[in-house]
Amino acid sequence: MERGVRVLIADDQEPVRQGLHSFLALCPEVEVVGEAASGSAAVRLAAECHPDVILMDIEMPAMDGLEATRRIKEQWPEIRVIALTMYARYQARALASGADLFVLKGCAPQDLQDAIVRSGADAGLDAQVK
Repeated sequence: MERGVRVLIADDQEPVRQGLHSFLALCPEVEVVGEAASGSAAVRLAAECHPDVILMDIEMPAMDGLEATRRIKEQWPEIRVIALTMYARYQARALASGADLFVLKGCAPQDLQDAIVRSGADAGLDAQVK
């Protein structure tokens, strides 16, 4: 693989962002390029950081993850958005908003890592799921 999958973490809860960042720092095929505490910050950072994949929480202040996903996919359709939430009830709405994948926060860490690497491969990277 030439470079890691560039990931932006968007979640309004700082401990969640820190936990995801710490976990992803252990994954050699992933590079965290930014963190956003709101949907509006996620849209802004998508323009600044040029991520391959965004882990997008649904319930956030200023702009929820559904609206942020819609805006990001309109401007940068090549960015893969993984809706990452506690609530399965959001699956249909997240996918209708343009999310490429839907993952529950309670999933196994390896499943999340695999989803990120696969999404990076979908974005045209040479990443391989190990």
